[in-house]
Amino acid sequence: MPKDAFIRARTTVDLKERVETILARLGMNTSDAINLFFHQVELHNGLPFEVKLPNAETLSALNDLEKNRDVTISSLAEFKQSLE
Repeated sequence: MPKDAFIRARTTVDLKERVETILARLGMNTSDAINLFFHQVELHNGLPFEVKLPNAETLSALNDLEKNRDVTISSLAEFKQSLE
């Protein structure tokens, strides 16, 4: 089936460039990625990932993190160690 429909979307230059770099590493271009996304939407009969609003506990934790309240881990290494 020929691809003869056009899609126009707006985004920031920075995001577009970062995403195109990632897609190139995957051997894809923007059109390939959009078509893949559309096929996944069709396959899942909706978005192929969960989209929801955070609950009160998550919002509180994010707020604490933004204000550096109750944050006891200061590095990624420390965080990884805390998981062991």
